Amino acid sequence: MVNRFMRIIVFFDLPVSSKKRRKAYADFRKFLINDGFIMIQYSVYARTVRNIDDAKKHCRYIEGHVPPEGSVRVMTVTEKQYASMELLAGERLKSENLLDKRDIIEL
Repeated sequence: MVNRFMRIIVFFDLPVSSKKRRKAYADFRKFLINDGFIMIQYSVYARTVRNIDDAKKHCRYIEGHVPPEGSVRVMTVTEKQYASMELLAGERLKSENLLDKRDIIEL
């Protein structure tokens, strides 16, 4: 299996109009953080994975934790595509940890 580093990006818009919905939002957000996702923007989280198989595995984990209401979208892109993302305003977060060739260890 070839290691082709990828990013999983999760976009979500969840209702928070009641205590039950706020808890569902908080639980989903905590799940993402515990699974290694970092916040890129409000309600946009990303995670690095080694290859497409890992990406599919984490997408299945996400599917199992999606709240019953709201909108959750998942997009998988290569590390090269992610690194080419243009930042139009603000600053890139240190926690985004863009990979370069020195970070990638060939097995």
